[in-house]
Amino acid sequence: MNEVWKKFEQHEPSHSTAHHLMAIHTLIEKNGYARGVDVAKHLNITRGSVSLTLAKLKEKNYVEEDANKFYRLTARGEQIVRSIIQKRLVLRAFFRDLLQLPEAVAESDACKMEHLLSDEAGREMQLFLEFCLSEDPTAGAFRQAYQRFRERRLQEAPSAS
Repeated sequence: MNEVWKKFEQHEPSHSTAHHLMAIHTLIEKNGYARGVDVAKHLNITRGSVSLTLAKLKEKNYVEEDANKFYRLTARGEQIVRSIIQKRLVLRAFFRDLLQLPEAVAESDACKMEHLLSDEAGREMQLFLEFCLSEDPTAGAFRQAYQRFRERRLQEAPSAS
């Protein structure tokens, strides 16, 4: 367990990889194509930085580039994007609907975590979320108990000045 933090930067997909793949996915959905310059504009970073990252993504077989310099996701790249999107939706719903965080905080924190969460943890979190938000009487009692607990703790907490 002490060594887990050292592997954080080596985790694949990295935060940068996730954003580049998501940018390509979004651009293709919106425009029908994705070029390096479009990815740079979408991510608000330099074309040089995008070029370096896209070269690495090609090496990893996440993206392909055609003769006209258009990028598309490979089957592996698509799989990663689908996984990221699913985990982002689960995390955002968990933060917003269960923890009652504001939408902006839920979205921001989901974006920070989506690529780090294992597929297994994502599936289990999805099941837990579905249960907690279900009409099951036990789930309703759990939500009410948590809400009472949360309110008590927030009242007990010293105010930040």
